[in-house]
Amino acid sequence: MRTRFPALLTATAMTALLAACGGGEAELSGADEPLRVGASPVPHAEILRYIDENLAEDAGLDLEIKEFTDYIQPNVALDDGSLDANYFQTIPYLEEQESSAGYDFQALEPVHIEPLGIYSSSLTDLAELADGGTVAIPNDPTNAARALRLLEANELITLADTGDAAPTSLDIEDNPKNLEISEVEAAQVPRSLADVDIAVINGNYAIEADLVPAEDALALEEAEGNPNANLLVVRTGDEDDERIQKLEELLHSDEVRQFIEDTYEGAVLAAF
Repeated sequence: MRTRFPALLTATAMTALLAACGGGEAELSGADEPLRVGASPVPHAEILRYIDENLAEDAGLDLEIKEFTDYIQPNVALDDGSLDANYFQTIPYLEEQESSAGYDFQALEPVHIEPLGIYSSSLTDLAELADGGTVAIPNDPTNAARALRLLEANELITLADTGDAAPTSLDIEDNPKNLEISEVEAAQVPRSLADVDIAVINGNYAIEADLVPAEDALALEEAEGNPNANLLVVRTGDEDDERIQKLEELLHSDEVRQFIEDTYEGAVLAAF
């Protein structure tokens, strides 16, 4: 027994070592696993499905697309490892989320822009907006700031100079029409159209609501020089993942540019 027990320990240690080595190989085989990407349904998931169905196989990429209807959970899922990447947000939104939630993410290159628009179910021109009119805007800090700037660009309000800080409703200096501005969760703003005079809606949610930004919006954000391009986001350190690099290349391909132009007719603009 005394002579066999050390041998047993040695064999056990060797087995553990081999198992550990085997585990390391499994960890290094991530390139063979599906790339899990979270995305808003429109246009992000649609663009990813186009890639999955037309380009991914030739590139040796296996995509697993998970749709999210809000702007909070895709970052939660990326942070907890449920996703390998997400595709729904802009740099200003990402920076606000990193600041408030402590995420350590890396943004990649811009893919497309979805201009915010002002919409109405009762007005055909912003000049018709009456004193005391009601306005719905998104309630997250980044998109609320974009909405307020769009209202200012159309001479409905005047904002204080906040420098690099995003303006809020508290920074409205002049409100000549005494507009009543309410903040609503971004995905719910289209549903508020019947209850307000005008609403500022994100491009993806406008499309989902069967609105055609180029035709239905009373005003749209300018695309040129717009810092609010949507892009792929990963955990810091994962940007060198071979699967991420393959997807990033496909997202910026001529085929995807053509798909965006043909499918969205100006409601979504390629940013590359």
